[in-house]
Amino acid sequence: MYQWIDELKNTQNHLQTEIAELQKKEAHLQQSLAILRSTLESTAYGVVTVSLDGEIVNFNQKFVDMWQMPNSLLLSKSYIQYQDFCQTQLKYPLPDHQLLGKVDILELKDDRTFAQYFQPQWLEGEIIGKIWSVWDVTESTETEQFIQLNQVSLYDWIKVNSVSIFVIKSGQLCYINPAAEIITGYTKKELLTGFDPCQLFKNKKPKQVDNKDLEYQEIKIVEKTGTERWLACAVVILDEPETPIQVIAGIDITDYKQTELHLSQSLENIKQLREIKADFMSMVCHQFRNPLNVISFSNSLLKRHINESQEETTRQLIDHIQSGVEHLTKMLEDILVFAKLEAVKLNYDAQLLNLVDFCNQLIEKMQTSAGEQRINFVSQGSHIKACMDQTLLQPMIANLLDNAMKYSDQDSVIDFKLFYECGKVVFQVTDRGVGIPITDQQRLFEPFYRGSNIPNLPGTGLGLSVVKTLVDLHKGHIAVESEVGVSTTFTIMLPAVK
Repeated sequence: MYQWIDELKNTQNHLQTEIAELQKKEAHLQQSLAILRSTLESTAYGVVTVSLDGEIVNFNQKFVDMWQMPNSLLLSKSYIQYQDFCQTQLKYPLPDHQLLGKVDILELKDDRTFAQYFQPQWLEGEIIGKIWSVWDVTESTETEQFIQLNQVSLYDWIKVNSVSIFVIKSGQLCYINPAAEIITGYTKKELLTGFDPCQLFKNKKPKQVDNKDLEYQEIKIVEKTGTERWLACAVVILDEPETPIQVIAGIDITDYKQTELHLSQSLENIKQLREIKADFMSMVCHQFRNPLNVISFSNSLLKRHINESQEETTRQLIDHIQSGVEHLTKMLEDILVFAKLEAVKLNYDAQLLNLVDFCNQLIEKMQTSAGEQRINFVSQGSHIKACMDQTLLQPMIANLLDNAMKYSDQDSVIDFKLFYECGKVVFQVTDRGVGIPITDQQRLFEPFYRGSNIPNLPGTGLGLSVVKTLVDLHKGHIAVESEVGVSTTFTIMLPAVK
């Protein structure tokens, strides 16, 4: 049994290492996507894209901030309205018609100075609109400096960027950047000359994002050599009057996808291992239970047949045997429940339950082996009902009561409270025992972990781990308060579904 436990721990450590690796790759992916989406927003230029019909296609926040545009105007798609607003901010309004490729100096009424530049937006040798760029040159001294700065266009940026860019129009690739050539293995001429995009893009996995104008997709592409790679892509559809244009910007996540697949396989292997372990534990527990039942039954018969001369010495030995049988039985029950929980073989089956009656029955059963210890049960009323799984609730509360008795003096009183609070059913168990050190409280619910101040008391270290997992199945919460040498209080809060 310990060999199985060691194997599970080794497998869990391996899995945690792989998860950490995956998280690193995922963080790198998220960082790359964030850079892709924020590059245009973080530029020092205010940029507006205008279609041939005079409709605003897109703009960045820098443009809005520079011109201090009101929210009402942002809803408009009219280039004329944008231009009229900007004219009102100028000391010397410019002619309505601006020449493409010419830099204009704009003096604003608030003494700021802007430079603006209009350039055509080309696609497949055709002009599909114009790009209006504005930047602040208030601190500049030479006009030639900011004229030169404006010559770097969006297409220049795309050419040197490591992000792969694909533009599709009428079902055909009409533009790719150098990064796309590198990742696909095809030349620009091969991809733009009658190439079917379906040969390149084989699989798409759309994922939900908060931006309605942007779709995130994981796309599998096939290189010229036949090798498959995965791209994390931002996909934008430009609604042009004649034919919609699809722009795909992607980064390589092949390593991430391979790690994801390997992790998925590892998780499946872990699941199978846990199921095998659970079956083995179940078999072992049942095999031990049969002889323990025989010992317990034989022990009870011996008690009936001992005579008075043997009673004092023999009955004490028989009580020790009975106590050992009960301890072994409790340990086997914890191991069996823990194994089933790990293999996810316990189902939550909630039914309407009278919790006061349930607690009284449980206390009566546990009080028979409590000796001089007494469980003081207090409930908020005599009829507290809620929908819960009695099969899972019983070991949850029993473990807390058993621990309270185990780690308290033989003549002590255990307080057990049941009440409603903020729409939740609360079970609270307080003992007056050895207490739990603060350092141990951090790991209290880990499997097989035992407190540092109870080395001589029997136990497996599974009880509280079982309790925590059962509480989680009920979508509840467990808390502990303890002072060494004074008392310990465990509080379980479960949803009160009536």
